[in-house]
Formats: sequence, structure tokens, C-alpha cells
Amino acid sequence: MTYCVGILVEDGLVMIADTRTNAGLDDISTFRKLHLFAVPGERVMALASAGNLSVTQSVVSMLSEGVENPETGALETLYEAPTMFRAAQLIGRAIRRVRAIEREGFEAAQLRFEVSFLFGGQIGDGPMRLYMIYSAGNFIACTQDAPFLQIGEHKYGKPILDRAVTFRTEIYDALKVGLISIDSTMRSNLGVGLPIDLVVVRRGTCHTEVVHRIEAGEPYFHDLRERWSAALRAAHRAIPRPPYGPPDSA
Repeated sequence: MTYCVGILVEDGLVMIADTRTNAGLDDISTFRKLHLFAVPGERVMALASAGNLSVTQSVVSMLSEGVENPETGALETLYEAPTMFRAAQLIGRAIRRVRAIEREGFEAAQLRFEVSFLFGGQIGDGPMRLYMIYSAGNFIACTQDAPFLQIGEHKYGKPILDRAVTFRTEIYDALKVGLISIDSTMRSNLGVGLPIDLVVVRRGTCHTEVVHRIEAGEPYFHDLRERWSAALRAAHRAIPRPPYGPPDSA
């Protein structure tokens, strides 16, 4: 299991992903799930993955080495894509290509082909975009009305995003809320855990403003977790008790 979130606000893009992958409680490993494809000043793209690890690694490798264009036979990578939309289409083609290669083995082992990606960034003067790409290779775009997308174990982290993030949210406030969303998920699901990788890209710059990995014991993240827990306890204590139940005795 994993949890990745992308937030696209007026100021720019925040991408956050955990690194935990496991085949059981006694077989827990760490793998990077947030990948960068960047040429500073020209393009910057972040790709976060969830699902079968062998499939996601194959897709990422194919995007780096090249996906064959069915019309020209040329190999295309994310570094040549002219727009973010065309880049998202290329990722979809890579997913379908890996599915075609691995289908026989997956069917023989009775395994499901499960994979999804968050893909965000900006190419040149084009618009900044954030997409969710499904296992079929199709995708949807993030909008101002719903300025975040999630993949993996998303249900625990969604309520805080719904309540606290809008398109006008300042970019580092969006990062803070995203980290609270990650913490909420980690507290409820052992399949999501540290280290956490994050990227911040300011709109119109075509380069990363922050690339960071949060390791266990990092002071800021520990403080954020403690403050959020304390704030929740204080909030529920400040709310009046429900007016239900037996009346007060005379």
C-alpha cells in the first residue's frame, strides 16, 4: 500500500509520496515512489506511483528510455513531450505497453494489473497541470474546484484536504496540509510510512523550489504531528456536548 497526494494551487504544485512497500507485516521495504524529470528552465515534471511495484518501475524506466511511437517507430521520452497533456498521453501509452508485455505472466499467476500515477508539472510557457493516470492509461486533470488528487490509501487523508485546501491556498500552507494528510494516513494504516518524499514547484519557473525527504525523527514533522494531535483534542473539547440523553435530574 502507499499514499501519494498532489496539490495544484494558484502559486504552484506540491507533490508528496510515502516510500513504504510491503508483502506482509514482516516484509517491509522502502522504495522511492516520487520521480523527477526536469531540465531547469525548460521543463519540470513529477511522477508519483501507486500499485504493483514491478509495474510502476517498468513504466518509469520506459519513460526514461523511450516509448515507441506506433506511427513513426521513434522512441519518445518525457523530455521530448511538447505539452503536459502530450506527456500524460505518453505515460498512458507506457502503461499499456507494459500491460501488453506482462499480461501473460500476470494472468498465469492470477495477479491483477494494478497501477496508478499522479503526474504534475510545467513545460515551457505552457500551463501547469496535475493529472491522475489510471491502469488503463486514461487520465483526468485536476481543476480549480478540486485542487488536489490522491492515489493509494487516500481515504484517511482526504477529509483534511477537503476542509483546508482551495485553489487560493498559499503553496507552503498547501504543503503543510498535505503533510497533515500524510500523517493522518500513517496513523490509520501501517502500509503507509516514512520516509516521505516531497517536491514544491512554483508556477512559471520550470524548476524545483524544494526537493526533500522526511526521515524518521525529523524535528519539524514530529512537531507537526504533535501539534495537530493537540489541536484536534482541543477542538473537540471546545465543542459543547450533544444535547441528547436523559434530562438532568432535579
